[in-house]
Amino acid sequence: MAPSGDEIPATSRSSDGWKERIIVPTILAGLVGGGYGLMSKNRRALSLSYAANLAVVAGCYCGARELARDARRAEKDDLMNSVVGGLTSGAILGRFQGGQLGAIRYAILFAAGGTLIDFVSLELRPHVERLRENFTEEKMRSWLTLPEWSPIQVMDEETLAKKQARDKQAD
Repeated sequence: MAPSGDEIPATSRSSDGWKERIIVPTILAGLVGGGYGLMSKNRRALSLSYAANLAVVAGCYCGARELARDARRAEKDDLMNSVVGGLTSGAILGRFQGGQLGAIRYAILFAAGGTLIDFVSLELRPHVERLRENFTEEKMRSWLTLPEWSPIQVMDEETLAKKQARDKQAD
């Protein structure tokens, strides 16, 4: 049976790329929380606590954002996914923390903060890609070469052999 124009191909699933959109930010948040905890007064106790808390918050937010994206059948860069994910994860985590008022407060905070972070990351993405292109291996190699007029020159094997032979004759 041939697929019609309305069907989604089997290779394009909504769960494609979930590792980059959920797991990686969660791990990064844990590392940031751990790093922040290491800078505090009670390093060992707070480091683990901050890492775990920030990883849980990031995991809930990213998971809710992806669930909203899947339910809305939206693109991954749609900021409305961030708003819905922030409201949802903030309400759930806020309810645990501070009851009904905490749920409202955290929902607004997570929606605003998460959407801001996603917006900034979308705006910075072209600049990061441009930087990545500028630091390719070929460009880095040409950047590290010395100009011809420099008194310091890197010798190839043939020039090095001639220099060693000249040094032996001088001794």
